[in-house]
Amino acid sequence: MFTLTHPQKRQLKALAHHLKPVVIIGDNGLTPAVMYEIVQALDRHELVKLRVNADDREARAQMIAEICAETTAVLVQRLGHVATLFRRNPEAPRIELP
Repeated sequence: MFTLTHPQKRQLKALAHHLKPVVIIGDNGLTPAVMYEIVQALDRHELVKLRVNADDREARAQMIAEICAETTAVLVQRLGHVATLFRRNPEAPRIELP
């Protein structure tokens, strides 16, 4: 997993501002089907927003950390129930980072 510099995070936050959550994690939590959809979304878009519908703040943080670990994505930003993730697609990069 790689880390992002502050200017890179700032650029990704600006790009993600208008995006809507692509995957919504509901009451069933992180099922294999949900993880598959997250991986597919990261492969296609590189920058995605997720909505984690968990009541407890710690449960949300744990789910987001688990997603980042399993998908090798980097957490760009987390605001309430919405998390923005970035993972570079080495075969077809879409986003240029400074």
